[in-house]
Amino acid sequence: MKELKIGPISIGQAHKPFIIAEMSGNHNQSLDRALELVKAAADAGAHALKLQTYTADTITINHRGGLFEIADKTSLWAGKNLYELYQEAHTPWEWHKPIFDYAKKLGMLAFSSPFDETAVDFLSELDVPAFKIASFESNHYPLLKKVAQTGKPILISSGTSKINELYESVQYLKENGAKDIIIFKCTSTYPAIATNTNLNTIPVFQSIFKDAVIGLSDHTMGIGASVAAVALGARVIEKHFTLSRAEGGVDSAFSLEPAELKSLVVETERAFLALGQVQLDTQKSEQKSRQFRRSIYVVKDIKKGDLFSFDNIKVIRPGDGLAPKNFEALIGKKASRDFKFGTPLTID
Repeated sequence: MKELKIGPISIGQAHKPFIIAEMSGNHNQSLDRALELVKAAADAGAHALKLQTYTADTITINHRGGLFEIADKTSLWAGKNLYELYQEAHTPWEWHKPIFDYAKKLGMLAFSSPFDETAVDFLSELDVPAFKIASFESNHYPLLKKVAQTGKPILISSGTSKINELYESVQYLKENGAKDIIIFKCTSTYPAIATNTNLNTIPVFQSIFKDAVIGLSDHTMGIGASVAAVALGARVIEKHFTLSRAEGGVDSAFSLEPAELKSLVVETERAFLALGQVQLDTQKSEQKSRQFRRSIYVVKDIKKGDLFSFDNIKVIRPGDGLAPKNFEALIGKKASRDFKFGTPLTID
């Protein structure tokens, strides 16, 4: 299985899950709030903080009508056009350095999703340890080429992609110099729901992309999907987070609050540790517990020559007598000596 490093942290099947706290636009255009989010992520035990690096002008144009309008009434961002959404959600570029510096001070890695080539240049100047390709950018070949040529680890989300499109994008990254790639199973609905998360895709991705690490970019509520993903082989988990869903924010509706983020860190690591190895024999740690299995005991005094019966022997705890599989064979046999109440029957 593929192993790689982001900064000093090893990532792969033999390592505990790598948890990325995605700030996105939940800073609500306040640098102070952004720094509070950094502190909350570090306190929760996240291994990395991630931003998104774009401006409205680097993604789209300020235009109305057609697909520029968010017309879906069920969308969190209904009524806006794309330009307005990205203007509200973007993280000012001048904030990146203080945010990254604070994250590093608190012991977290910090990197971002660039959305165009100028963002790659900007993030490279900040010496980020990795780049994330967002789902909607996975077909942005000029961006893929630029990122691949940095030689840094690349994380890429699969949301909205058909498998042939994802495969072609990953191949293009490799052709342009990418060596360390993490592929996220991702459902690009906001929020996602359990029934469209399809975590069984994770081992299939692993069989297709043998030289990549597989992860989950999780837009569901709660942490259940992420814990299950670890059991299926995911070793990187990305979740949006906020200080408080009640306080609002562009992504707050499907973001974890600090206590939930801490639970994510704890429970995904617990799931990883619980996977362990294939166990087909009693573990050393279980040996003491074997004494509490059942075995055959004398439950009434027996004289030599008496017959063993359902009345004078039983299968009970503890387990230092004959195995219960011998019970039926003993019934009706003569006792070779006297037996006292409470005596375990043994082979001799």
